[in-house]
Amino acid sequence: MEIGAKLRRARNDAGLSQEKAAEALGVSRQTISNWETEKTYPDIVSVVRMSDLYAVSLDHLLKEEPTVKEPNAKPTYLDYLEESTNVVKSKKKQTNVILIVAYLVIWAFSVLFFWLATDPGDAMGYGLIFVWLLMPITTFVIALLMGKTDAFGKWKWLWILFFGVMFMLVPYSTYTVANMTAFHVFRWPNFGALPVGAALGAAGLGLGTLIRRSQMKKAAANTQPPGKEPAE
Repeated sequence: MEIGAKLRRARNDAGLSQEKAAEALGVSRQTISNWETEKTYPDIVSVVRMSDLYAVSLDHLLKEEPTVKEPNAKPTYLDYLEESTNVVKSKKKQTNVILIVAYLVIWAFSVLFFWLATDPGDAMGYGLIFVWLLMPITTFVIALLMGKTDAFGKWKWLWILFFGVMFMLVPYSTYTVANMTAFHVFRWPNFGALPVGAALGAAGLGLGTLIRRSQMKKAAANTQPPGKEPAE
């Protein structure tokens, strides 16, 4: 039995008309009709809400009976979900790459600006603008977006070390390298800058994660049908 027929039977078994179901789910009656005739497919959140409203399990609604699929057969709801999931995963990977590339581009710009456009007399102004303003803001914002989008999943917290190292390397690859070149001596990076960058990254990731969890709680609350309280 296809998803549309299952939704129609579950609604009828629950004693609900399309109008009543639409009102409870916050959609139009035509939307309910389209789902039941498979003109369109419901998103997974709507399926969860219907599962609660009709008092049937998700497994019952989503599980397909084993059949031999014809080469030109109409895509099933599970095909639709799989395709949607793959699209979401692809977009998430693209977001991860964009965030890291954006950070590296700004980092590289900060270093190149020192070597290509900064005079010795402008060193203090460069440090104020790039080392203590642009890079801290960039680190915090990129980390916040990573937390908010859950970039890299549970591994995102390892990027705190990355932010710390990259923040430390800005003054090292500019001021320190310039001094080493001028005086022909080797100097280690100032490791005191590492915890500053790490702290900025941790703060951004933490705030972004809190925002994401808050949004998830609101979304979960909105999936509850009217008159039904969320389970404690």
